[in-house]
Amino acid sequence: MTTSHKQDTTHPVPYADLPEQYSDEHLELGRAQFDADHLTEADKEQIREQRRSKAPDGNFFSWVIALFGTGVGAGILFLPINAGSFGFWPLVIATLIIGPMVFLSHRAYARIVAASPSKGLDVLQVVTALTGRKRGLASALMYWLGIYPVVLIYAISITNTVDSFVVNQLHGPEINRWILATVCVGVLTGAYALGMKVTLWLANALVYPLIFALAAVSIYLIPRWDVASFRGYESQTPMWQAVLLIMPVLVFSFSHIAAVSQFALDMQKRTGGDVAATERAVSKIELVTAAMLVLFTMFFVWSCALALGADGMDAANEQNVPVLSYLANETHTPFLAWVSPLIAICAIITSYFGHLLGTEEGTGYLIRVAAPRTAAKLTPRSIRRVVNVFVFVTAVLVAVLNPSVLDMISVVGGVFVAFLLYILPALLAFKATAFRHYARRPDTIFLLVMGSLILVVSIWGMF
Repeated sequence: MTTSHKQDTTHPVPYADLPEQYSDEHLELGRAQFDADHLTEADKEQIREQRRSKAPDGNFFSWVIALFGTGVGAGILFLPINAGSFGFWPLVIATLIIGPMVFLSHRAYARIVAASPSKGLDVLQVVTALTGRKRGLASALMYWLGIYPVVLIYAISITNTVDSFVVNQLHGPEINRWILATVCVGVLTGAYALGMKVTLWLANALVYPLIFALAAVSIYLIPRWDVASFRGYESQTPMWQAVLLIMPVLVFSFSHIAAVSQFALDMQKRTGGDVAATERAVSKIELVTAAMLVLFTMFFVWSCALALGADGMDAANEQNVPVLSYLANETHTPFLAWVSPLIAICAIITSYFGHLLGTEEGTGYLIRVAAPRTAAKLTPRSIRRVVNVFVFVTAVLVAVLNPSVLDMISVVGGVFVAFLLYILPALLAFKATAFRHYARRPDTIFLLVMGSLILVVSIWGMF
C-alpha cells in the first residue's frame, strides 16, 4: 500500500520501503498518523540495520541486571544526601510512593517502543513518526537534556570518588585533576565503545558484587543507627514542602530511562515483534527491576540516614562527594574505608554505561535531524564513534570544573526526566489510537498528575 497520507487521511502511510511491517490494523492511529515521511533517510537506514540484527543482545536476567545497574548509581550515591536531610517522616512518605512511581513510569515509557505500530524504531523515532518532525525534535531535545547531563554527573562523581579514595584510603598524593578526569572518563568511555554485548557483560559482572556489597554495608551500619535522634530531627522545611522537594531527586535516583528504549527494542527481537508478547516481557522485567531498586536502594538510604543523621547528609552535600565516600572518610573503620569507595565506583560505572547508551541514541538522532545529508553518509557505527568522542571531551571538561552535582540532579531529574517518563507516555496515550486503550487507565492518570506536579515543583525550586 503506497497511498499518501495527504490523499487519504483515514489510512496512514505504512513503512512501504522497509520490510517486516505490522498489519494495517496496528497502523490505524486515527488523529496521530504513523507517517514514515517524518523520518530521515539516516533514520530509515538505522531501522533497517536494527531489523537485520535478529539476535537479541540480552536475556531476561541480563536486562534486569543492566537496568538495575543503570538506576542504582544515583540512588545510592545522592539520594541519601537529599532525602535524609529533611528528616524522618518525609523519608517515610518517599519510601511508600517510590515503588509505584518507578514501575509505572518506566513500563509506560517502554510501551512507546513495545506497542509501536512498526517494529525496529527507537522511542524518538516512534514519537517523530506519530507526532511529526517538529514535535519529535522537541522530544529528542528533552531526551538528550535528560540523559547527557547525567553522563556528566557520573564523570564528576567518578573523578571525585577516585580522588577521595587515593588521598584518604591509599594515602597517596593528590593527582592533577586534568590527568585524573582524563583517565577515569577515558577508561569508562573506551569500555563502552567495545560494543553492546561487552557492555552488558561488564555491567552484569559489576552489579552482582555491587548488590552483595550494598546489602553488606547497609547491614553493617545497623549498630550505628540512632533512630531516636533521627526521628527527633526537626527540619526548617515544612513536611509537605520537604516531600515535594524530594520528588525530583527521587525521580532521578531511580531512573533507568537511558537504557529503556534499547531494552524494549531488544525484547522486540526476542519475541519476534509480537506486540502483546513484547509488552508482557517488558512489564515483567520492569517489575523485577523496580522491586530490586526500591528494596536495595531504600534500605541503604535508611541505613545511611539513621547512621549519619541529617547533619551528616548536609556535610556530604557541602563536600560534593557521594555519601559512600563521606562514610568512608568519617567512620574511620577499615571495612567501610575500603568497601564504600569500591561500591561507589562500581555503581558509577554501571550507571555511566546505561546513560551513555541513551546519550548515543539521543545524540545520533539529533545528528540525523540537524544534518540529514551528513548523517546519511555516515554509518551507524561512525555516528557512535562521533558520540563517544564528544562525550569523552565534554565529560572530562566538566569533571575538571567540578560543579555541584545535586544542583544538576534537581534540574535534570525534575524537568527533563519527569517530562519523558511521566508526561510523554500519557500524552501519547491520549493522542494515538495505538496507545488509546491506556488513556483512561488509573496508572496513566497517576503518571500525568505526578509528572505535572514534579515539573511544577522543579521549576518553582529553581527560583
